[in-house]
Amino acid sequence: MTALSMTTAPRGDGDFRTEFTRDPAGLRHFPALVLNADYRPLSYYPLSLWPWQDAVKAAFLDRVTIVSEYEEVVRSPTTTIRIPSVVVLKDYVAPQRRVAFTRFNLFLRDEFCCQYCGSKGDLTFDHVVPRARGGVTSWENVVAACGQCNLRKGSRSLKQVGFNLRRAPRQPSAPELMNMGRRFPPNYLHDSWMDFLYWDAELEA
Repeated sequence: MTALSMTTAPRGDGDFRTEFTRDPAGLRHFPALVLNADYRPLSYYPLSLWPWQDAVKAAFLDRVTIVSEYEEVVRSPTTTIRIPSVVVLKDYVAPQRRVAFTRFNLFLRDEFCCQYCGSKGDLTFDHVVPRARGGVTSWENVVAACGQCNLRKGSRSLKQVGFNLRRAPRQPSAPELMNMGRRFPPNYLHDSWMDFLYWDAELEA
C-alpha cells in the first residue's frame, strides 16, 4: 500500500457539494466519485469527483458513506484510513430544475460540435437570427459554431448563406443536459466507479 499524509484545508459546507475535480492531470491522484443519496452521480459533465482530501474529510465529518476504497492509505499521527474511491452523500441534494444559460451548457447541449458543419474544436457561438436583424441572445437563437462558419455567416440569415441547422436550438431540461454529459466521460475512469456510472446502459440498449 502507498501511504500519503493526511492534510486537508478547511472548506465551507457548500464546497463539499459544488467543487469537482476538473483537471484531467489530477484524475489519477485518487479522486472519489461522489454519489447523491440515491446512488446517482451528482454530475456527469464534469463528473462529480472530489480530491481525496475532501472525501476523507467528509467521511470524518460523517457527511458521506464510503462505498468503495483504493488500496492506498492516508495516515495522520493517530489514524490510518484507506482512501475512498466512491462515496455517497447522506443527505439528498435535489437536482437543479433550471438550466443556466452559459457558454459551457450551450456547447454541451450541442454536443461540442458546430451546428452548421458538424466539426468539433475551435468553437464559439452564433446567433441564428443575427442581433443586427433583431435576434436575441437565448437558448432558441444561439448555437455552437466553429470559427470558420461563424465568420462566413456574419450578420446574414441562414438562407442567405446557404446554411442548415443540424437541429433546431431549444432550451434543454436539467435531466436532458445531465444525460448528455454521460456521452463525454473523462479519459480516466476507475474500475470501482463503473457500476454507478453505466449500470443502466445495457438495459437501455
